[in-house]
This record gives sequence, structure tokens and C-alpha cells, in this order.
Amino acid sequence: HVQLVESGGGSVQTGGSLRLSCGASGYTNRFNCMGWFRQAPGKEREGVARIYTGEGSTYYADSVKGRFTVSRDHAENTVYLEMNSLKSEDAARYFCTATYGTSDSYNYWGQGTQVTVSS
Repeated sequence: HVQLVESGGGSVQTGGSLRLSCGASGYTNRFNCMGWFRQAPGKEREGVARIYTGEGSTYYADSVKGRFTVSRDHAENTVYLEMNSLKSEDAARYFCTATYGTSDSYNYWGQGTQVTVSS
């Protein structure tokens, strides 16, 4: 039974930084792609970033380009999201996701970690 567990959320002021981590347990093979989504109250879930863990190719939503960095520890099936210059609109619950396939077929989701940004 694969489980993804996020950590690193919290409260920061505008302009601050946070680093989210997501580790997997109960797996036997390394994920091909891992990513981060977020959802704020009353809003649609939004894809934030993803990384193909083998080759390291990344994708970022336009809203976070230049401020967020996704990285991975391929051997440990772990993905990170470094978030800098945080804005109030970044406040949301952030979910880690993973797949053995491609980024259009995420199979596993974490419970999420809350990010609050205050001015």
C-alpha cells in the first residue's frame, strides 16, 4: 500500500520561504513522475510543479515560475518544493502526487500540507 506523506507546510509572511517535502512508503519501485498540486478554499485544484524523477525534467505553472523549485531524491522516492517570495495567493493546501506513468496519470496522492501566507 503506497502512501505519500507531505511535510514542511506552515505560516510565513509575504516574501518568505518554505520548503515542502514528500516521501513515499510502502513502495517497491521508484516513481517516474512526482508533482505538487494546491487547492485554496473555493478554488479549483491547480497543478504547481512536477518532475520526471529519472531525467529530471520539470514543469511549473506560470504563477510560480521563477519562485518555486521542484527537485527530487530519485533513490529515496522523495520530492521537494522550494517556495520563495511567497505571495498571499500562494496560500493553499499543497498535495504531493506521484505516478509510475506520466504526468497525466497520477495514481497516488498525499493528504496535503497547509501553507498560509500573511501580510
